[in-house]
Amino acid sequence: MAVVTELLRGESDGTISFGNHKLEQKAKLEDFEHAGDLYKVKTYATMTKLEKNGMFMYESVPGTSVLNFKEDENGVEFVVEGDEDAQLTVGLQDETEYEVFVDGESAGKMKTNMGGKLSVSVELAGVGETNVRIIK
Repeated sequence: MAVVTELLRGESDGTISFGNHKLEQKAKLEDFEHAGDLYKVKTYATMTKLEKNGMFMYESVPGTSVLNFKEDENGVEFVVEGDEDAQLTVGLQDETEYEVFVDGESAGKMKTNMGGKLSVSVELAGVGETNVRIIK
């Protein structure tokens, strides 16, 4: 498993990696600047949460480690790691339909709520790492 020991880091390809699902006690990092935006992460074994410029971006229960998180106007893409199956909630555009792909397979189309949140369950127990792509 490739936990993010720094809690949040910028990658050379312009993406970010964050979260450490191995921590027993909650840890957080605020005011992390990357590509002109300010990020905040809270993470530990039972929850991982990311905010960008004060806005919700990502949350998982239980906690996860997220690698190469990339967002654009069409959606998000990332690799998620964890020891247990997880419920992921991602902040996207309000009331918009997206197609969700988990490890390259379509999990179907889903519509965000008025707050722009979309929830997805991913199987991580025994697998460890899963690619997630959510696109318009």
